Amino acid sequence: MRIENGTVVSHEPMGPYYRVLTLNLPEVTRTAVPGQFVHVRIAKLHDAVLRRPFSIYKVDGQQLSLLYKAVGRGTVTMQALKAGDSVSIVGPLGNGFPLTEDSGVTPVLIGGGYGVAPLYFLARRMTQRGVLFVGGSKAVDILLADDFRAIGWDVRIATDDGSVGIKGLVTVPLDAWIKAGNGKLNPEFYACGPNGMLKAVGDRAINGNWKAWLSLDRHMGCGVGACLACVQKVRLSGQETLARVCKDGPIFEAREVIWEN
Repeated sequence: MRIENGTVVSHEPMGPYYRVLTLNLPEVTRTAVPGQFVHVRIAKLHDAVLRRPFSIYKVDGQQLSLLYKAVGRGTVTMQALKAGDSVSIVGPLGNGFPLTEDSGVTPVLIGGGYGVAPLYFLARRMTQRGVLFVGGSKAVDILLADDFRAIGWDVRIATDDGSVGIKGLVTVPLDAWIKAGNGKLNPEFYACGPNGMLKAVGDRAINGNWKAWLSLDRHMGCGVGACLACVQKVRLSGQETLARVCKDGPIFEAREVIWEN
């Protein structure tokens, strides 16, 4: 982990609601791995003390990209960043997804909305190709499908309104895939998205006796484990305890997570 001032290389829209911010970060990119995140100081948001966490979408050489949606004051303010601007970054933070080298395992990625961002970073680093299940509210919320296909992934889509892919939650095509007998392919799940989706994926993995690596999303304060704002109840070595999502996570295996009603 380090603090680095990155220079904005580009800042481009991805459809009507999403943007990709690319920064030159030679130190952060040197050690970043899929599943980690960075903490961003939002320029011109002077009354905001806390940084904002963003999953790493891409690393190309010394350039790091973030895929985000403008949903609050911080991300709305971020939209004003332009090429040449300087941005303070802390990172890379947290742990990453484990990269299996077992040729007998089929990687299965499940993303909700812009939860596909860290999964794309992961997919590019994996030696095996597998299946991506991606879900969103409507067609404009389905991101990177062609990018995954371009690097050899089988892409299955679901939307709440049925505007593209299967109508329903992303677990609908996932369940169909499992029911078709693909459990014999020894799947290993990697998921990023809303908590309800993560729990659903984890439940299916546990029932099938497969592994599922879940990227948890919690409101974070410091991002380095000091403030305890993002604790999650987990089970480690048979004992219930509290983990810090920012430092001990954000990646946890499904059997470790204790979901509260």
